[in-house]
Amino acid sequence: MTASRTEVPAPWTEADDWTPEALALLRRLRAPHRAGRAKQLAFALYCVLLALVVWGGMPSLGLFLQQRMGADYTGHGGQLLAALPAGVTAVALGTLLVVLRDAMWRGPVVPPRAAMDWLLAHPVRPRPVLRPWFWLSCALAAFPGLLATCGAMVALGLMDRVGLAAAFGWCLVGGLCVPLLATSAAVWVERSDRAAHWVRRLTPAVVLAVLGLAVQCGFAVAGHRVGWLERGELWSGPWGWAGIAALGPTRAAVPGAWVAAALLVGGTGAALVLADRTAAAIPLHRLRERARTAAGVLAALRKVELRAARLAVSSAGGSRPWHRLRLPVPRQKWLIVPWRDATALLRAPSRLGRAVLLTGPAMLCAVPAHDSRGLPAWVASGAALLFGYLAVAQLLEPARVDTDDLRRSSWSPYRITGLMLRHAIVPVVLGGLLAVLAALAVTLAGGGPAVWLAPVLVPALVAAGLVNACRGVMRRDLIYSPAKGAGGGTGPLVFAAWYAAGPALTVLVLSAPLSDAVRTDTSTACVPVGVLGLALAAVLGYWGWERAGKLTAQ
Repeated sequence: MTASRTEVPAPWTEADDWTPEALALLRRLRAPHRAGRAKQLAFALYCVLLALVVWGGMPSLGLFLQQRMGADYTGHGGQLLAALPAGVTAVALGTLLVVLRDAMWRGPVVPPRAAMDWLLAHPVRPRPVLRPWFWLSCALAAFPGLLATCGAMVALGLMDRVGLAAAFGWCLVGGLCVPLLATSAAVWVERSDRAAHWVRRLTPAVVLAVLGLAVQCGFAVAGHRVGWLERGELWSGPWGWAGIAALGPTRAAVPGAWVAAALLVGGTGAALVLADRTAAAIPLHRLRERARTAAGVLAALRKVELRAARLAVSSAGGSRPWHRLRLPVPRQKWLIVPWRDATALLRAPSRLGRAVLLTGPAMLCAVPAHDSRGLPAWVASGAALLFGYLAVAQLLEPARVDTDDLRRSSWSPYRITGLMLRHAIVPVVLGGLLAVLAALAVTLAGGGPAVWLAPVLVPALVAAGLVNACRGVMRRDLIYSPAKGAGGGTGPLVFAAWYAAGPALTVLVLSAPLSDAVRTDTSTACVPVGVLGLALAAVLGYWGWERAGKLTAQ
């Protein structure tokens, strides 16, 4: 009887509520720390405002002064107005997706670990502790929206001769309401596993929608607009209402702009009120998990362990492997590694999906390279190579897993050097297949023979990924060195060159030849680029093999 009484906790009454006293005591104890922290935040805010004034305010003022003296910037006003419907919808939808995905591992309510592990374990009401962190997240989310509003005001004032006050007021509706609405919705994702599940399931569809809107925006700038589709997108939800508000003061205003603005402001206000009430109902164990994950990610970023930070985020996201599809076990020994890599892709189909999505921008970046010369063409070709590398890098995760900890490769009868080369088989095959399908689609749309360089350059991109996968222990000594002075000198640049050595070398070597081949668009011009790409694949493959051999000595 005595044991049962000790196991049941006594009910918490109002007399046990020490929340005001505890918070007042903490404020007094933390007063010196808060004063120092306030000075640091004030200095950081001063630096940010100074950078914004120097790099944004002064150039904008100079453009308006030139406009008063007769300069005309309205030549591209029609293109800007044509791009606004799909462009603003894509940005707003992308903002919602990013904030909701962030809530799956961190969330808008992110108290420090001390508050989670100690303060809320005592008889303290969670609402006064958690609400300030929610509103802090709202303020941080609104700051980029305010910057975007200022940029849109300048663009509309220069290119469409819109009054600055009207442009600022209408653009402020979407610039503030969209991030605040996303932050409010993120509270439900942080609280509910069901909401997080739906965000995870809808992410591929939303990403496809954002990419489709970006492509539509490009076609609209080129003069190919679809009026009925744009109207449907603008009235489809809050992401489109922001575009209607941005078009409100312009000559391309959509009927019902005041209605869309009222809906957006009213919906955001209601969402903020509900989220403020919901923030106090988030389970304590979920807050603890997110606080520890955020602390681990921050610690990894401070140590420049970018992969460790990404793994912490992905593991906290709670993605579930698929066990429905299975590949038959091969009977030949040399097929074991490709079978294992393909099975890993089946268990994580999101990697293959990201590879497919990144293949599209890689092919689209070749369009400006075809129509320009010199540095712009090189930049477009470099962007195409970069997107191509990011696409095939999604397929190289088994190689990175085996190099993170060499004990994981103990299952293999091969040495680590041979194992790394065998890890390249599946990425080359799948990446080449994706490139062939993309090149076939571009050819059917009227593309020339230069598009078939895409599958030829896949081995070089995969080899560049192997070089990065075998980089070994993080060389933070390259950033901070006493010989380079207090400012670090060129240390960060040297570290960046070491960190991204494979793709950086690929982009530098292939950008100019690829841009010339794409602009010429003949078979004769494509053959030397293909040969150069295969030779670079051999060089990078040997470099990756050599780096893999040094891993055992570290």
